[in-house]
Amino acid sequence: MVKITAAEVNKLRKATGAGMMDCKKALVEAEGDFDKAIEILRKKGQKVAAKRADRESSEGAVIAKVNGDSTKGAIISLNCETDFVAKNESFVNLAKDLAGLALNYASKDEFLAADYNGVSVQDKLTEQTGVIGEKIEIGSFKTLQAPFVGSYIHAGNKIATLVGLSANVEDAAVAAKDVAMQAAAMAPIALNEEGVDAATVEKEIEIAKDQLRQEGKPEAMLDNIAKGKLKRFFKDNTLVNQAFIKDSKISVADHVKSFGGDLAVTAFERVALG
Repeated sequence: MVKITAAEVNKLRKATGAGMMDCKKALVEAEGDFDKAIEILRKKGQKVAAKRADRESSEGAVIAKVNGDSTKGAIISLNCETDFVAKNESFVNLAKDLAGLALNYASKDEFLAADYNGVSVQDKLTEQTGVIGEKIEIGSFKTLQAPFVGSYIHAGNKIATLVGLSANVEDAAVAAKDVAMQAAAMAPIALNEEGVDAATVEKEIEIAKDQLRQEGKPEAMLDNIAKGKLKRFFKDNTLVNQAFIKDSKISVADHVKSFGGDLAVTAFERVALG
């Protein structure tokens, strides 16, 4: 039998994240062949992944990253089964690495096929499923481009946001972070009125009319009063119209304008676990 040294076991552990005993067993089975041992561990991950395919992966870490010139951002959620794993330092570091890599890709499929230290992202996730013993997968994948992009990750890595601004002005980073925190806290459904889909608008109008009928309002008045209620819905649920959380006397749009008269929010992305 080939003698396996502690140094070889440690090297394999660093390369794969697998436990020491799993690494030693893989090296013994591979008769000391490092690449073959990695393949053995990967196959173990495939078996575990198949067994856990129907499990719910509702925990995890949501990470946002922005590129060097702040013109593109990405958010990914690396999902797992338990909060215990989600808080593990190695798991969070992997999520951060993957979010950085995601900046280079336009779609989730391209990202999963991308190279991550010699293997595809998907193969790395399968490998980690074997190492951790839980279903590991990419949940959300979002990117955003703008003249200036800022990000925010809420404590605990459960919510992350990206915000695009129309220009890279002085203190753009402050403005973008303020709005990104707003989006994280207030969960707007759209950027502005135009971004709310027609089905939602129609549903809100009908809800308002039903409430008004129950209050005994005349049918002829319902349309005008419902339109007023719809304006309130837009104010509460669209990002630029919301009251700014740090100063409720002004809207988010007004706060952003204070950094430069023409500055505006052009887009946002919000990802939350659960």
